[in-house]
Amino acid sequence: MTAADVNLYGTVHGGVLMKLVDDVAAAAAARHCGGTAVTAAIDEIVFVEPVRVGDLVHAHAQVNWAGHTSMEVGVRVVAERWDRADETPIEVVTAYLVFVGVDATGRPRPVRPVLPETAEDERRFREAEIRRRHRLARRRAIQAHRGVGRAPAPADRGGHAEGG
Repeated sequence: MTAADVNLYGTVHGGVLMKLVDDVAAAAAARHCGGTAVTAAIDEIVFVEPVRVGDLVHAHAQVNWAGHTSMEVGVRVVAERWDRADETPIEVVTAYLVFVGVDATGRPRPVRPVLPETAEDERRFREAEIRRRHRLARRRAIQAHRGVGRAPAPADRGGHAEGG
């Protein structure tokens, strides 16, 4: 990380790390589906430790789960402190992103399934299913709260309804 990446607090800006996370996740998703994959959602991103200028940063991504056209990619970012070569890299960011495989016209296309090979892969797969269920349930609950698909209630007609 360089001085161009620094924020007002003297550490690497979270947006720089988010771009790194999205880039490495996109590469893993594209390789998994054998073509273009686009970011559909960022389920979670956790900034565990600050990254400093000079740190050597490594990002690792793995497709944890795949449905018909979408897939979850987990990302783990670690940093080696530039001034401490003998220490173990520290975890600095973890994230879960959802990608959709798309064809040349930008329409969703089928992606190959994830076939867990190890106990760790199986754990990641099952946890990805939990995150998916929660994401979809949250979306349904918000749509129900907003009254999506129903006529607006009298109180909703004042022109102050929240857009989607």
